[in-house]
Amino acid sequence: MSDIKKRISEVLERGYLLSIGTVDDGGVWVSDVRYVSDDNFKIYWMSDPKCRHSKSIENNPKIAATIELNYNFGTPNLGLQMSGTVRKLGLMRPDLAIKYVTRRGKPKPSQISNILKNGYSWYELSPEFIELNDEENFGFDNKQKMIVL
Repeated sequence: MSDIKKRISEVLERGYLLSIGTVDDGGVWVSDVRYVSDDNFKIYWMSDPKCRHSKSIENNPKIAATIELNYNFGTPNLGLQMSGTVRKLGLMRPDLAIKYVTRRGKPKPSQISNILKNGYSWYELSPEFIELNDEENFGFDNKQKMIVL
C-alpha cells in the first residue's frame, strides 16, 4: 500500500465524525455523522431516513465530506476532504453495528440490538476523490490527492 493510502487509512481509523455536505431544494446543508469505514475506503453511517441530509441523498446521491482530526489551534492539519456517491443500504448490517458500537468501547449485546432495530438506515459513501491534508508530513500548501474508483 502506498504511503498516501496508508495515511488515509490511518485518518479513517482514528476519526469518528464525518461532515457531509448535501444539496436540496432548500440549498446546501452540512451534517455531522459518526462513521465506520472498511479497507476499501468506503464509509458507513446510520441516519434517520426522515432527516434533511437523508432526504437530500435520496434525490441527489452526490456529496462532499470531510474528516478532521486536529481541532486545536497550533496543531498541524490532519484530515480528509472527499467527494463521492452515497447509497442507502437495504439490509440490516450486524457487522457494521458491531464495528460502530465497538469503536466507542466494549459493546453490550443490548447496544447492538438497539442499533439494529432503531429505525435508522445505513448509508454507504463510495469516495470518487480523496484529498489528504497532512501538514506535518507534506506541508500546508502541498495537498496529497488520490482518486478512488
